Amino acid sequence: MSESDLLARIIPMFGESPFAGSGVLVAPGDDAAVITARESVVVTTDSMVRGRDWRDDWSSGHDVGLKVVAQNVADVAAMGAVATGLLVSVAADPETELDWVIDLTRGIADAAEDAGCPVVGGDLSSAPAGVIMVAVTAFGDLQGRMPVLRSGARPGDVVAVAGSLGWSGAGLALYEAGTTDPIAPNAGAGHLTAMERATSVLMWFHRSPRPPWESGPVAADAGATSMIDLSDGLVRDGGRIAVASGVELALDEAQLREHFLAGPIELAVGTDVGWRQVLSGGEEHSLLATFPADAVPDDPHAPWTVIGQVVEAGPQGPRLTVGGAVPSVTGWDHFAG
Repeated sequence: MSESDLLARIIPMFGESPFAGSGVLVAPGDDAAVITARESVVVTTDSMVRGRDWRDDWSSGHDVGLKVVAQNVADVAAMGAVATGLLVSVAADPETELDWVIDLTRGIADAAEDAGCPVVGGDLSSAPAGVIMVAVTAFGDLQGRMPVLRSGARPGDVVAVAGSLGWSGAGLALYEAGTTDPIAPNAGAGHLTAMERATSVLMWFHRSPRPPWESGPVAADAGATSMIDLSDGLVRDGGRIAVASGVELALDEAQLREHFLAGPIELAVGTDVGWRQVLSGGEEHSLLATFPADAVPDDPHAPWTVIGQVVEAGPQGPRLTVGGAVPSVTGWDHFAG
């Protein structure tokens, strides 16, 4: 297909969303879209590369579409903002199957609808043989709030998490071990054992996470002093708050084990692997924040779980500890592994 033919197929799919006209003054079709904005606009971007960020034997085009939107909207939420628009760019081998591109488009459109932010444009380009790259730029509106930065944590604050920990990393560990999703070859899940259900949930979450993006603005409104999207693992990203704020994040090991290790992770991958994933598993896109002790949101639709406290940095400098010790695991780094 030509570029024009392909665009004619995929652009109308984004228009099917009931949010397609929300805040959009000029929709896709001109040199640039126009969206409404207040005084402050939040902008972020993330990309995914075939063979590096997903494998076709694990993930469908739809899964990739969900994931690339999720990681961008989570970054907007981590600033305390609401996502208002997405730009999507795809560079693909011209021999890429049309059905895969359509499936990708459906995944992006579904995730955009779920997040309440329309796709307003993007770019389409060819790439070398075998290469597919999908990139999303997300825009957000602070709606009058001040942005929540990584640098605002203060001694006396508590540390809390919205969402899960370790689910995506545990799902990846299952895939890397050669595990087959128990639900994939079957019509339903009614006959599965508890371990099979846990395995399927984790593998599904790795393919298509659904971040708690509603919790970001809720946290900002409650007075969060710092916040971050957990894309590279609790230890690495929590450490970024500690360094930016010049403090120690002292996490409670018992709370982490009780609320995040117990359940599907421990059941499916065991205690040792599960604990490592809770601490360092990437691509979770949950939110980590600090709050004054009396300001943790009590919202059943955007729940937060307290997992530690902020204390003065000691002689070792800003750091993150778990149970009083620096964890031996770190987290994901695109270049160090």
